[in-house]
Amino acid sequence: MEIYHPKIDDKVCETKSVGTSSSGGGKKQYALYKESTETKSNTAGGTALCGGEGHTGSSITSGHGDAPQSLKNFVAKTLKDGNQNWPTSKGEGTKPNDNAKNVATDLTKLTSEEKTIVAGLLAKTIEGGVVVEMCLSPST
Repeated sequence: MEIYHPKIDDKVCETKSVGTSSSGGGKKQYALYKESTETKSNTAGGTALCGGEGHTGSSITSGHGDAPQSLKNFVAKTLKDGNQNWPTSKGEGTKPNDNAKNVATDLTKLTSEEKTIVAGLLAKTIEGGVVVEMCLSPST
């Protein structure tokens, strides 16, 4: 999706900042997508949860990013080949179907036009030679 519609990609699975760096004037620090959610600390902010958060402290020194990550990073670093972290994330604090729920929540926040674009892209997705068709309700 990022290649065709980067603005939509940035709206889905955007990591959150809940902490700041120990240097540079307390710059916001964001979670980084990993294969498994880490126990959060000043040096660990990895998440396998769509839209996950980093560490909440104000003395972060590493293991976080200066900018949020989004869907393309989530797919590349967390979902990998499609067999990991779906529909449930791995690691600290996971809940059943947490990734599926977070992706769905982010999709419902898109504009009607963006939902139509996503639905069109999903309808073109081929899985094992079968075209997958999905419908996004404009009322959500």
